Amino acid sequence: MSSPIEDYGLIGDGQTTALVSRDGSIDWLCWPRFDSDACFAALLGDERHGCWSFSPQARVTGRSRRYEEDTLVLQTDAEVDGGAYRITDFMPIRDGDLSSLVRIVEGLSGSVELDMTLKLRFAYGTVPPWCEATGRGITARIGPDQVSLDAPVAVKLDDDVATATFTVGEGRRFAFVLSYSSLMDAASSGGASAGRGAGVDPDGALADTRAHWRGWIGRFDASRTRWPEVVKRSLITLKAMVHGLTGGLVAAPTTSLPELAGGAMNWDYRYCWLRDASFTLGAFLNAGFTEEATAWRDWLLRAVGGAPDKMQIMYRLDGSRHLDEYAVDELPGYRDARPVLIGNAAAKQHQIDVYGEVLDCLDLARRAGIAVTPHHVAVERRIVDHLETVWNTFGSGVWESRGHPRQYTYSKAMAWAGFDRAVRDGGALADEPPERLAHLKAMRDKVHAAACREGWNAGLGTFTQAYGNEAVDASLLLLPLVGFLPADDPRMAATIARIGDVLSEGGLIRRMKAKVDGPNEGAFLACSCWMADCLQLQGRHEEAVAQFERLLAVGNDLGLFAEEYNVPAQHLTGNFPQALTHLAIVNTALGLCGPVLNRGG
Repeated sequence: MSSPIEDYGLIGDGQTTALVSRDGSIDWLCWPRFDSDACFAALLGDERHGCWSFSPQARVTGRSRRYEEDTLVLQTDAEVDGGAYRITDFMPIRDGDLSSLVRIVEGLSGSVELDMTLKLRFAYGTVPPWCEATGRGITARIGPDQVSLDAPVAVKLDDDVATATFTVGEGRRFAFVLSYSSLMDAASSGGASAGRGAGVDPDGALADTRAHWRGWIGRFDASRTRWPEVVKRSLITLKAMVHGLTGGLVAAPTTSLPELAGGAMNWDYRYCWLRDASFTLGAFLNAGFTEEATAWRDWLLRAVGGAPDKMQIMYRLDGSRHLDEYAVDELPGYRDARPVLIGNAAAKQHQIDVYGEVLDCLDLARRAGIAVTPHHVAVERRIVDHLETVWNTFGSGVWESRGHPRQYTYSKAMAWAGFDRAVRDGGALADEPPERLAHLKAMRDKVHAAACREGWNAGLGTFTQAYGNEAVDASLLLLPLVGFLPADDPRMAATIARIGDVLSEGGLIRRMKAKVDGPNEGAFLACSCWMADCLQLQGRHEEAVAQFERLLAVGNDLGLFAEEYNVPAQHLTGNFPQALTHLAIVNTALGLCGPVLNRGG
């Protein structure tokens, strides 16, 4: 059985990441980038589907782990009968086309005999490679992919599984390096990238990796929040999920970790969502990382291109558009939760809010002083023109419903935000001819009036999820955060109160009301941050802090958060780690402690 989601830690090299379990097994790795096929997929099955483990032969009596301070270098300690040892796991920051994963095993006390097992399974755990023994390990090949193990001990190759047994005593260190290279990259570099794992100096790479992360996070002013370690860990986690070459941020580095028991809500999150645009830009800007914010803004513009009417809600890391969804039938899924899905059919959904999200993001960048070109303004103009034609249509909503399209209240609020950002003072279209500007301002006011009228349920005395229904929805917490209505407006105050009454579970906020019968998804963690933000805007600071700290209490021991939390079972659920959760944590932790650059202006 797969480990609990909270048992995993994250390491990464700026273009992909790996998940390391509490017992020291690497159970998930997509090479060479986040959205590549996995070569370790035990996370969604078992050891047969690919993993890399170090297992003591003696009985384990205790485990502990931590990140080295201000880094993405993970230390896992184990105490066993007869001794103790540590595994230090990290991925050197990507240099060109070579990607490596380094595992340093060192003895802390006594003498421990360890069994190493390396089982590579490509195509999401379904296809073994052709393996050959080398002088210092093995080389595995399949199609264009090559993975090489450089080991300091004798390695046996039994068919397609590499094993080794060695003894680590106090003060001894053994460094193992697993490296990926591509036949295509090797061809373009004259073969220089093939089989270079033996060229990685583990100690030098460790020093460089520490310096990289500490140098990067050192730019954050920790005095700006009462939760500096929480914010730093979230920022490092987010940076690890940014593709270094393109600037795109993946929603999560995993696929098909279930939001709902049984697998009915298994999705592939290894792509870039436009929904996250303003959250991402705000988090990086408010934390002082203008370079990352600019790279994200530029990725966004490249992905949208010159045809806003063709805009998708998500894209691949490189901005490409094809995310066709299919199931890997050979994988049983996380704890037998099928299906395991690759790709995401929601990419083709019609979501009205996405246009406002993009315009809001570009406005936020402009207000932060990020340079604007005539091309940027032209793109914004085209988006506004298209928004005029679609704002009153039905869509799938921010939660990507695969049911019948509706007129979602939050979507209409974001349509309003799109017009508002374009025509406000300093906005992209603020210098339009007077007649055109007056028309757009009238359109903004029309959208606002329609959303206030149709999204309001007089019988309940609150805004509702969609026009004409009675469902309460946590996305409505975003209305004051984008400036649609003040948080202390009586209509908004009533809506916030109802969300707190109906959607609170164990002090955390769900997306929607739980079903009376049948399984339910967990509390959606970002929503608890949005509730805290709303309480802060209402002047209820202590309540906001309490709400935020209830959320912080459910992260794992490494400070990592998934998309959701199953309150009754007390487990993280959904893809992990989740960018939207960590973005919300950064924004809320800063917003509770001082002035920040807000989406609403």
